[in-house]
Amino acid sequence: MADFSVKLGRLWLKNPVLVASGTFGYVREMAGFFDISRLGGVIPKTVTARSRAGNPTPRTVETASGLLNAIGLDNDGIDHFRSHHLPYLRTVGTAVIANIAGEDEDGFVAMAEGLGTEPGLAAIELNVSCPNVSHGLDMGINPKAIRDLVERVRKVCPYPIIAKLTPNVTSIVEVARAAAEGGADAVSLVNTFKGMAVNWRKRRPILANDIGGLSGPAIKPLALRMVWEVHQALPGLPIIGVGGICNVGDAMEFLVAGASAVQVGTATFGDPTVAGRLVDELGGCLKELGAATVSEIVGTLRSNKS
Repeated sequence: MADFSVKLGRLWLKNPVLVASGTFGYVREMAGFFDISRLGGVIPKTVTARSRAGNPTPRTVETASGLLNAIGLDNDGIDHFRSHHLPYLRTVGTAVIANIAGEDEDGFVAMAEGLGTEPGLAAIELNVSCPNVSHGLDMGINPKAIRDLVERVRKVCPYPIIAKLTPNVTSIVEVARAAAEGGADAVSLVNTFKGMAVNWRKRRPILANDIGGLSGPAIKPLALRMVWEVHQALPGLPIIGVGGICNVGDAMEFLVAGASAVQVGTATFGDPTVAGRLVDELGGCLKELGAATVSEIVGTLRSNKS
């Protein structure tokens, strides 16, 4: 029997397949499609200090091989999450990683400190990379701000810390290095790319927010490149690969490129069972490579130039 378990800093997962925040609701909505406990973990939608209605509509539009969204962190707020959603999440039978977004550093720290007193969580993912809210990328593009934030959060929260990073930077390596220096257990690479869809007849952007975040298969080559770059520069930093994963082959590409785990996101909208199917098919891929564990294949991609 293959060993699917992976370790990302202080975080242990029974397998490397996660679902991405913002694409799986608060998990309760997806429970009827397949056995959630088979996943390595779940990441419910981003939570903020206060409830948010999000951006005006339209706030999603399909593009070639992708999806643009400008949801704007529509959520029920941290208090409702703790009182209503968290009790259910404790029953799903797999690791629960809370994803939080603060308006500033103090907001992140306060939410992480509060969640640190709650049982039943496996880790905290810091969303410092949302392009669809005011100042949503300010912290995520500043290495010093990320380092300081992770360091402060780690001091007040006992759970493993994951930094979800934006690809909308000059050097993803420098931002990831800053997160590692602050004490992040892992980084999620990557959040969405800023993009736009246009109705040329009306001469207007299609999204009410004008711009949105691009996800789906269109961004996979870009996300893979960033995972590869960070793993080459920072081989000791655990990476969660995100971006355009639709099947087990996509997941394997991220693993050999240097990710220790993956998140399935936009593909869930087309097939809510896709993440569960990845878990089912992972063993066959490991067997094909002659590997008995997931860790054996992580980062084994060889450059054609070496």
